Amino acid sequence: MNIPIPTGTFDILPFDSKEEWRSAHLWAYVEKIARKLAQAYGYEEIRTPLFERTELFQRSVGDTSDIVSKEMYIFEDKGGRLLSLRPEGTASVIRSFVEKKLHTVQAMHRLFYIGPMFRYERPQSGRFRQHHQFGVEMIGSKEPISDAEVIGMLYALYENLGLQNLTVNINSLGDKETRAIFREALRDYLRPHLAQLSEESQARFELNPLRIFDSKNEQDKEIVKNAPTIVQHLNAECADHFQSVCALLGQLKIPYVVNASLVRGLDYYTKTVFEITAGELGAQNTIGAGGRYDGLLKQLGGPDLPSIGFATGIERIIQTMLKQQVPMPVRKRPDVYFIALGEEAQNWCFICAQKLRKNGVVCLQDMSGKKLKQAMQLANDARAEYTIVLGDREIQEGICELKEMDSGKTTKIALAEVPLFFQTRNKV
Repeated sequence: MNIPIPTGTFDILPFDSKEEWRSAHLWAYVEKIARKLAQAYGYEEIRTPLFERTELFQRSVGDTSDIVSKEMYIFEDKGGRLLSLRPEGTASVIRSFVEKKLHTVQAMHRLFYIGPMFRYERPQSGRFRQHHQFGVEMIGSKEPISDAEVIGMLYALYENLGLQNLTVNINSLGDKETRAIFREALRDYLRPHLAQLSEESQARFELNPLRIFDSKNEQDKEIVKNAPTIVQHLNAECADHFQSVCALLGQLKIPYVVNASLVRGLDYYTKTVFEITAGELGAQNTIGAGGRYDGLLKQLGGPDLPSIGFATGIERIIQTMLKQQVPMPVRKRPDVYFIALGEEAQNWCFICAQKLRKNGVVCLQDMSGKKLKQAMQLANDARAEYTIVLGDREIQEGICELKEMDSGKTTKIALAEVPLFFQTRNKV
């Protein structure tokens, strides 16, 4: 029976000749660089469940967001509890922070996560129903320097991976007072155009008019092109904060543009919001985004601590690297492939391979039971750098032939020297 993979998901394979971005060694490489960067910035890992109570995302992300209204995987468990696969990482991290009272441990927290998220949306280039994110949350600082550090960290990740043609789009959503004033100004502007707006944007007009800036409808985009901007309505404190963040990015020589229509799709954002784009991805060119969410901890029952973070899709990163032809790591080749002919030779290869592996040498031992010619083909298929064929004669003489697979060159070597040869070579 053939049971296909669910729509909008994919397998990450040891190698994939048709879709290189799904090759596991590329994922391991990106995750390694991300973890190394997190360590350099003083971030510690947090792992949360793949599913949470649905109300967590309704309260934090917002009922009017596309995620909650259209995209969440919601199900009822056997106890009648309404649960959802996590659509994003921040809400789960903050839930854990509040529940475990991490604020009583220390004043500042830098947390990072890597893992899958789930959204029921139409699969398209770079968008999947199960996607993977690397994200960070800085909790405890309201200063502009923390915004600039988080944005700089995301930019540094892309630089460390070799990405180019990057632009930081940045905006400020102000505070609660600013948004209340701006919502009314925006409604006043949109009211004469209400009939021309899409049905979705008409619904957002009363619930959350800022979300109209997120509309993909071309007529909506044209209407909001000349709308007032929230930056024009910032109070003195929010304006000073935003100007300081921009000035700090300038000091870091990070290319940025103030994008007045950038509002992001989640209701918990305050003040700074940002996206980083790469031109090679076409219309869906955002590879990472984030912002400040100062009121979310209090909203979820915790202390009123300021916070900021970002998330970036690993799929998007790898696809961008391939499109930009960034030098990528190659799949690790086995150092040696043992082919044993006879029981005594089999035992010798088994023991030798175990010793080599303890010293970081990648070894494979043929277990197919096939004849020599077929076993050599398996060694070739495995891309082994060397093969050693061992039989009764080699055991008796204490000497074997080491074959370099790429060149076909063979070298005689004492059996006792085999471990030293590969251990020394592995350290070079």
